[in-house]
Amino acid sequence: MEQPPNHEHVDHQMMKVEVNLDDTPGEWLGYVMDRLFEAGANDVYYTPIYMKKNRPGVLVQLLCHEKILDRMRDILLRETTTLGIRYYPLTVYRMERRVRSIETMYGYVSVKEGLHNGQVISQAPEFEDCRRLAEKHQIPLKKMYEMVWKQMTS
Repeated sequence: MEQPPNHEHVDHQMMKVEVNLDDTPGEWLGYVMDRLFEAGANDVYYTPIYMKKNRPGVLVQLLCHEKILDRMRDILLRETTTLGIRYYPLTVYRMERRVRSIETMYGYVSVKEGLHNGQVISQAPEFEDCRRLAEKHQIPLKKMYEMVWKQMTS
């Protein structure tokens, strides 16, 4: 079963939001990431950095729509130790996306496809489907992926 391409992800205007943290406990970072995603962030990621006085720190970066910038700013100010936030507009180009389903001997697996100019140029099995079937049938995840990749390319 194949879904039609998703055209809504081509050339989006987004906001990139950044904070440097050198005194926020590491245990808090996963919580902050969860809160940002729950509040609508499109992407959240951390990069290790060195800050003044050669202190190790974390650069928190996220992408979101401008309409929820206040929400993102609120979470970062309330849930981290930052005293300031940088943000700026950003254009993001994303390929069209489509999901199809492949039947394996263990069950169905969704495959995400990326299209450019109408051609599939990227595809990947859905991790959660592969994990669920590997656990259910007690086979290695690696074997599940190999089976799906083989069927995708044949």
